[in-house]
Amino acid sequence: MIEGLRKPNGGELLIDGHKVWPDPSKIKYLIGVQLQTTTLFDYLKVNEIILLFASFYDIKLTRQELESLLADVGLMEKSDSYVNQLSGVQQQRLSIALALVNNPKVVFLDEPTTGLDPQARRNLWDVVRKINQEGKTVVITTHYMEEAEVLCERIAIMDKGKIISLDTPSNLIKSLGVDSKITFTCHPEIPKEKLESINGVRSISSIDHSYAIYSDNVQGAVVSVFEIAGSLNAKIDDLNISGANLEDVFLKFTGRALRD
Repeated sequence: MIEGLRKPNGGELLIDGHKVWPDPSKIKYLIGVQLQTTTLFDYLKVNEIILLFASFYDIKLTRQELESLLADVGLMEKSDSYVNQLSGVQQQRLSIALALVNNPKVVFLDEPTTGLDPQARRNLWDVVRKINQEGKTVVITTHYMEEAEVLCERIAIMDKGKIISLDTPSNLIKSLGVDSKITFTCHPEIPKEKLESINGVRSISSIDHSYAIYSDNVQGAVVSVFEIAGSLNAKIDDLNISGANLEDVFLKFTGRALRD
């Protein structure tokens, strides 16, 4: 709806003070969009595709402007390569370059790193950071909580089509009211009510023999866990202590795993 692809059935949308509807064509020059799936002409070269998209905005890129755009997304060496010769991450970089061809004020990236390996994902993060550092607002949709925490200054958690929380990453994590998360496995299982009685424990989740305890007194909680396990002749394994993160926030608000 913000990108002008689907008409809203209520409310008002503005970008840079301009109404998106009822005439979304006016904001097309203000935004750049990288869709989740992009199908391009296999037998056009990278530079040809970019020049083609620029023509949609009546823009004639100079050689310097074209090279600058390719450099921004790390595709300088692929300028004369055909689209079907690009790797997955290179095609994602190209789709981002096409979203930037009209020098937009706001850039929408729809799950830009889905399907990429960890190294390729982090390389693409650098591209997103550079876009933002150039003064453009980036709106990114992602299911990767680490990605959101690393890249975003504000995060909206959505569930069933509604925004249920909106804040900075640090404030969202602070909203949990805990300092640490303790995870471990235990055989046999420890009754949940025994763990809930530990001083400083805010909440507990458990699946089979795996536990996650959220506490504002991590040292005391760990000691108590071992004492309870010892009294039940239970064995604690794979104990890990970490700070709460956005995945914990998501689960708190939605009560579900990251993907249904």
